[in-house]
Amino acid sequence: MTDERPDERPDLPMLRASDADRERVAEALRDAVAEGRLDMEEFEERLEATYKARTYGELEPITRDLPVAGGAPAPVNMVKSPLPEGAVDWSSRIGGEPTSTWAAAVMSGFQRRGRWTVPRRFTAFTFWGGGELDLREADFADGEVVISCVAIMGGMNIVVPPGVEVVVRGIGIMGGFDHREEGVRGDPGAPRVVVNGFAFWGGVGVERKVTREEKLRLKEERRQEKLERKAGRPRGIEGRHDLRADRHERRHERHEERRERAWDRAEERRERRERGDR
Repeated sequence: MTDERPDERPDLPMLRASDADRERVAEALRDAVAEGRLDMEEFEERLEATYKARTYGELEPITRDLPVAGGAPAPVNMVKSPLPEGAVDWSSRIGGEPTSTWAAAVMSGFQRRGRWTVPRRFTAFTFWGGGELDLREADFADGEVVISCVAIMGGMNIVVPPGVEVVVRGIGIMGGFDHREEGVRGDPGAPRVVVNGFAFWGGVGVERKVTREEKLRLKEERRQEKLERKAGRPRGIEGRHDLRADRHERRHERHEERRERAWDRAEERRERRERGDR
């Protein structure tokens, strides 16, 4: 039996590279051109190859002949580090064939939600109707997708997950586009969603929401933290103060739970109504 280092395994070069891996290689190229090791033409060629690379095997040759600060060749790390709990592996959600490229509603409604692949360009049209595009569980065909919306006496709502950057460029006449989610920095490697189009006597809303599974996970985390605090609570006056604080926190949690249940019931009723319309 022979020992084999992780970065010498023959199957590793076939693993898919993430956006963070490509950015590390791009940074090494920027350092090289600043130090005069590459001219601009070589830099542009290698940078283009970096952003087109899909696997570690395609990335590794790009910096093979370049040193780093210590004089050694700049390596590409082929060992994936585990993601922290709750973090999203965006590299696994970018790429693939789109499942839908357009949607239209005339005096009716449409909905895209759940597991689907957003194309590089999606077109949506409503006239006296409404539509919803839920991207929380979606995959993305590319690192930047464009959603073009035309809403005439109707409306649309786009739901994006936390971590996704949103840019809104729509024009409204007696209507408008929602810009509240602009300016929020995206996670490293996360896709970018550009919303543009035209609204006349209508509107296009954009909101950021976590998935129901993530909401339940956060709720369980809060419950565990409360149990840990209760287990370590001291007796006496300080304990009574903590007890009152716990009662206040429980009232607040019950209020939040009632709000969440009401919101979930409203969403379920809306889904049933839309299924009935179709």
